Amino acid sequence: MSITTTLNGGYGSRVVIGGAGFFMNNEMDDFSVKPGVPNMFGLIGNQANAIAPNKRMLSSMTPTILEKDGKLFMVVGTPGGSTIITSVYQTILNVIEHGMTMQQAVNALKFHHQWLPDKTIFENGAFSDATIQALQSRSYTLEKLTNTLGRMDCVLIRPDGSYEGASDPRADNTARGY
Repeated sequence: MSITTTLNGGYGSRVVIGGAGFFMNNEMDDFSVKPGVPNMFGLIGNQANAIAPNKRMLSSMTPTILEKDGKLFMVVGTPGGSTIITSVYQTILNVIEHGMTMQQAVNALKFHHQWLPDKTIFENGAFSDATIQALQSRSYTLEKLTNTLGRMDCVLIRPDGSYEGASDPRADNTARGY
């Protein structure tokens, strides 16, 4: 099973369900409250994502299960708003295309290009100076992050059938086996 839950912002809506002890989320921010105005994450929405009855907001939640030859191969997930899809994709590619272990793939530095606002964010060290110069020469707007992009939690089924759990060491995550 793979699942993604979210509060959206810190402490969600700041409303705790009495007797249950959990916060309600503030996913309403994932709607476009006013077209062209950024939400709490700086993402710019439009009329298509306006709040209306019977609609669901845009979300990048991507709990992912991969199979190989009809058997469970990998389970991948992360928080991170609009950066979730690229974090998940880069982690999967690191295992499949680059032969990394699950933990190496999780530890690998990541980047994300956002359409609106039009900028590329990247973890410190993810791009070489030459890559930065090449992107800037093509008019990319770059922003070096001081924190991690995504906080991956993953499981890889190894060829011998054992499990390799991996969690991002740059965050407060932990992988435990059984």
